[in-house]
Amino acid sequence: MIRKAGTVIGLLLGILSIFGAFFMEGGAFEALFLIPPLIIVFGGTFSAVIIGFGFDKFKNIWHLIKLAYFPAKYNLKDLINNLVEFSIISRKEGLLAIEKRLYRLNYLFPQKLIKYAIDGTDTDSLQNLASLEMKAMQERHYSNIFIFTKMGGYAPTMGIIGTVMGLIMTLANAGGDPNSLIKNIASAFIATLWGVFSANILWLPIGDKLKKCHLEEKHMMEISLEGTLALQSGEIPSVVKARLISLLPQREQIKMMI
Repeated sequence: MIRKAGTVIGLLLGILSIFGAFFMEGGAFEALFLIPPLIIVFGGTFSAVIIGFGFDKFKNIWHLIKLAYFPAKYNLKDLINNLVEFSIISRKEGLLAIEKRLYRLNYLFPQKLIKYAIDGTDTDSLQNLASLEMKAMQERHYSNIFIFTKMGGYAPTMGIIGTVMGLIMTLANAGGDPNSLIKNIASAFIATLWGVFSANILWLPIGDKLKKCHLEEKHMMEISLEGTLALQSGEIPSVVKARLISLLPQREQIKMMI
């Protein structure tokens, strides 16, 4: 919960810092939220995504944004404790006795691996199956991350397009109404502002957040694989625990050893 709140707080802090400074310097709300620059930047960015990745991928970005700001939480401590407990049961009652207790695992990946092991899958095949799924997961995640990385490049470019259009209108109306010229100049620079802002506060940080989500899921899968291999080989529970704890950061290792 703290981590999720931190992501939202970071976003709000960025918005307040940038726009708050603008208003503190005497900037007007109407000058900042001009409709034409917003249409050019966001409309142009979204259209580039649709052209480059397809409409189905574009529809999925809203789900990815939600996932970035409210990511899944992997309780690795509980996962390790369950795997260690399974190793105790396995040594006493056999590997088959674990099957009716798989519901304790909150994640599908370790459930599948242990089922493969119970069904008699050999170690090499088990590792290959896990590697294939982890590779597919990585490709899927990185394709989603790539969308936001590209959006971080599209947005400033769209801002420049808006700026050029505003300056063209300014030059085209040179010698006309001064108020109209000032408005065109404001629109020009506001487009650049929104392009750079959206890239560096919205799209690129979302891509970075999705990378972190990927690494956390990958970590869970690695621990699950190591735990399943330990169960399959019949290692003693103390060794299983030491083997799995070694995959955690040092601070978490100390907590679990206490």
